Amino acid sequence: MISVIVPTYNEADSLPPLIERLGTAMSGHTWELVVVDDGSPDGTAEVANRLSAQHPVWVVRRAGKAGLASAVIAGFKEARGDILVVMDADLSHPPEVVPALVKAIDDGADLAVGSRYIAGGGVKDWPLRRQMVSRVACLMGNVLVPVRDATSGFFAVRRTAIDGVHLNAIGFKIGFEVIARAKTKKIVEVPYTFRDRELGASKFGRREVVQYLQQLGMVARDKILGRLHK
Repeated sequence: MISVIVPTYNEADSLPPLIERLGTAMSGHTWELVVVDDGSPDGTAEVANRLSAQHPVWVVRRAGKAGLASAVIAGFKEARGDILVVMDADLSHPPEVVPALVKAIDDGADLAVGSRYIAGGGVKDWPLRRQMVSRVACLMGNVLVPVRDATSGFFAVRRTAIDGVHLNAIGFKIGFEVIARAKTKKIVEVPYTFRDRELGASKFGRREVVQYLQQLGMVARDKILGRLHK
């Protein structure tokens, strides 16, 4: 089974088109959508529950806004699939690319990363400032992980690659955390075009920048300690 994990906070408007497109894209696959909702006041969890009548959707409800990374980790624990896919709810990650990520895993990869920064990938309708921040963040992450799009939040991973692995629940960049710490022999990047969210408001801010810098520091520290202990 393929488990698609989507963390949500105030995504009631985005979920219906996401689920409709994902259902079409995943035709022929055995899959589930795990919506991990952090107590959205706009009724996101209720919308997901209603959609579960027509689609393989279920909801993990959390009491408060505890953060994207911890929501994804909670989804990993609750999901039933052998292949775990992580994507945003806001349609910036096209559901139509999910089968390509899954195919990369089926073809032998342990981790398949949706990439904006390889041939065939790109960004659309994204403010220049956000593009610059993203590229700088990726350049910093490239020092520590062998992936061009080091900050991608769109990926698929074998469950066995993260079993027993401690993932730090900090900030937005759970993709970087998984790339850095998962037990992988083969990582591939799958191109896609990122599009700025059409509905709702971005949750990105200075706090997320600071948390990413902290995350870089922790990964660097752990890699250095790991080499010393070998």
